[in-house]
Amino acid sequence: MDPITTAVATALVGAMATDAWRRVTDAVVALWRRAHPERADGVGAELAGLRDDVLAVRAQPTPDPEAEQALITVWQGRLARLVDGNAELRAELQRLLAEDLTPLLPRAEQEHVTSIRQIAQADRRSKVVQAGDNVIIHGDL
Repeated sequence: MDPITTAVATALVGAMATDAWRRVTDAVVALWRRAHPERADGVGAELAGLRDDVLAVRAQPTPDPEAEQALITVWQGRLARLVDGNAELRAELQRLLAEDLTPLLPRAEQEHVTSIRQIAQADRRSKVVQAGDNVIIHGDL
């Protein structure tokens, strides 16, 4: 999965549960309008539905991370299709994340969107290689 579209989708779902959801909607619709003006109004309506879904998931007495992850996955796919092969839109998506979405999130959600968490466990003679990006190994491990 693309880390940028995943981060934006995660931040988008989180931001839709805040009081700033209209501002978030306007920013996302503006991005869509630049790429596909004919779809922008429909995206606005879908974002209103997303807000309803996020609030319903978060109102449950027992947290359901799978339900929220399903919403993130849907929007990650939409965002990936939006920016596919378009470097300018991809840069705009990064700007949207940094300037419009992340600052609106509670601190814990900001850290979830902007950080990478890696967990590994090596046993006996095994080796673990972790990286936030590409890994090039020369020689034996």
